[in-house]
Amino acid sequence: MLILTPMTSLNEFKILRRGFLAGMLTTALVGPAYALDNVTATKLVDEVVFEINQVINSGASEAKLIKAFEGIFAKYADVNIISRSALGPRARTASALELNKFSFAFRSYIARKYGRRFKEFVGSVIIVKNTTNRGKFFEVGAMVQTPSSAPFEVTFRVSDRSGKQLFFDIIIEGISLLSSERVEIGALLDARNGHIGRLTQDLSDLS
Repeated sequence: MLILTPMTSLNEFKILRRGFLAGMLTTALVGPAYALDNVTATKLVDEVVFEINQVINSGASEAKLIKAFEGIFAKYADVNIISRSALGPRARTASALELNKFSFAFRSYIARKYGRRFKEFVGSVIIVKNTTNRGKFFEVGAMVQTPSSAPFEVTFRVSDRSGKQLFFDIIIEGISLLSSERVEIGALLDARNGHIGRLTQDLSDLS
């Protein structure tokens, strides 16, 4: 609210009005900031699941499915957190440029890998079921209902520690993306004598 007093001068009024209008414009463009809670975590996963359901039942080719999944990961996943976790202790000594290049290559790699995994869900429906506050993050559970086998669970872990509300892990039938990639990327990095640049190039060449 713009508050004027009898002592407010014309110049002061103009300054106050500009500040007030700028604030209103910023709010209109950016929108209100929401703290992460059960509702916002569930909403995020609802949006992720909606897009995944659209992709897996679109009838698109595998190449288009994987491209679509890369877009979903870029939009909703905390790729920086996931990729740095996958690098393990070596992430602490890597340069910002090395980390950025690896994160970009890792995003394509993870989209291909999990795009093929979600391709197995074609004909299925994923339904968000419940959300649990785990303290530093939220777990949003979903059920995959398939036409040919028993339903199974997929859990998304959501946090805002990077400044945005994003998921940083997916657990499919008890297997964590974050944990399994830490092991796999660690092994690939060891095979390259810890050379992050070489691993980044090899992951890029797979695209």
